[in-house]
Amino acid sequence: MSHLVSRRRLLQGSSSAVLSGVLDSVTGHALARSPEELRIVVGGGDWGKANIEAYVKPFQAETGIKVTPITDQTSLAQIELMVTTKNVSVDVVGANLGTAFTAAAKGYLEEIDYSIYKSEELAGIVDFAKKPCSVPALIYSYVMVYNTEKFSAQTPRPTSWTEFWEVNKFPGVRVLHSGQLGTEGPWEEALLADGVAPDALYPMNIDRIFASLNRIKPHVRKWWTVGSEIQQIMHDKVADVMNSYDGRAGLLIDQGAPLEINRNQSKLSWDYWAIPKGSPNVQNAQKFIEFATRADRQAAFAQLIPYGPTNLNAYKLIPEKVGRRLASHPDYMAQSIRVNMQWYGQTGPDGVSNAERLRERWNDWILL
Repeated sequence: MSHLVSRRRLLQGSSSAVLSGVLDSVTGHALARSPEELRIVVGGGDWGKANIEAYVKPFQAETGIKVTPITDQTSLAQIELMVTTKNVSVDVVGANLGTAFTAAAKGYLEEIDYSIYKSEELAGIVDFAKKPCSVPALIYSYVMVYNTEKFSAQTPRPTSWTEFWEVNKFPGVRVLHSGQLGTEGPWEEALLADGVAPDALYPMNIDRIFASLNRIKPHVRKWWTVGSEIQQIMHDKVADVMNSYDGRAGLLIDQGAPLEINRNQSKLSWDYWAIPKGSPNVQNAQKFIEFATRADRQAAFAQLIPYGPTNLNAYKLIPEKVGRRLASHPDYMAQSIRVNMQWYGQTGPDGVSNAERLRERWNDWILL
């Protein structure tokens, strides 16, 4: 959900002048602010709005701490730029799994102060995602999505990634996630389509991934890059069957779009809250992240946008009908495939990580 962007794209596409100030701070032009003010990158679109309503506004009301929400996305390049130049002008960032993993490994993040969390809240947070330098903010899945005007429940339709690849048996326009970042892409789906068992995906065979992608490539109309793009594709009925973030599809279903989610062989991922190393307001940043991982706050968030809580105690406060739409529902988590970011970060003898290898291979392959 958060993606690497160039400086030009960031400054052209940002919805926030404050975020531009993040980069301008490198040349000494950061915007002045109160020492107590928190600047939090909350994400864009419906995701950012939900973060503001569920977390930012109630946090301000409870603590009296002024918060400036930045409605854009966070990249590793931004974090690295701020930290290495010692001009950190945001206090909390929302980061995807790959960004948070790499930033922590490079020493760009503050350690999380778990001592300020209530024991019952800390116990509710999923263990597999708790890290020393980041706290899981939400859980989502990459899922198969049907346009039901083409693939209704009464018509034959693909129910696995192997069948998604069977274009003659299940004809229809297809759309898949781009692999341009390396850390995200149709990698696991390609291996599943080629017959690899879910519990045997890692370590992934990169040659086998691209051999599988070669078979589907002529039939993919669009390789989407960000959540807003796949949401627009689904809204405009550009594709008949696709992969998407479950939350983006869920929002459109709520609005009456002719879509249906298939959670079979869904791929589980999660985003983090983190504090860039050298944040000028670390103490209040720690307070905000603790607040945003409380069960009641995550329950409120999940009812604004269909992304799953990372504090599973939130399900005690969420109606069952709502809970059944969320990726972290216990029934779904038990059958989902977790993204193995440790594998993506592993480097070979040449010092190149698997994620970098995938990105380089993708950039060459997509031009063929």
